[in-house]
Amino acid sequence: MPRQPRLDIPGLLQHVIVRGIERTEVFLDDKDRQRFVDRFDRLLVETETDCYAWALIPNHFHLLLRCKCVELSRFMRRLLTGYAVYFNLRHNRSGHLFQNRYKSIFCEEESYLLELIRYIHLNPHRPAWCQI
Repeated sequence: MPRQPRLDIPGLLQHVIVRGIERTEVFLDDKDRQRFVDRFDRLLVETETDCYAWALIPNHFHLLLRCKCVELSRFMRRLLTGYAVYFNLRHNRSGHLFQNRYKSIFCEEESYLLELIRYIHLNPHRPAWCQI
């Protein structure tokens, strides 16, 4: 069965969720987290993308983004591919790092925005069994 097409329109506010393959950890230490954040920061500036919230959990992460000049798919491809190459080289591994493709959920700003920001920021403090 083919995948559903994404709603990928510049200016759209989207909640992005990415999980490690087989729920394995994608951030093993502070060096991994810093490398991801540095790459993420550079891409935000280069692409004029706004980030309203983000959270890194050992086996997944959440981003709340509004891409203005590029499609979300292009932004995420650059972020995920670059980080996966770094991670695999550093940890002497090969193959996929992330499970499937990223999930993106359109955010209706007025009714959902503040609750979503709260959810993303509190996610790392929840027990593992109740994290998405």
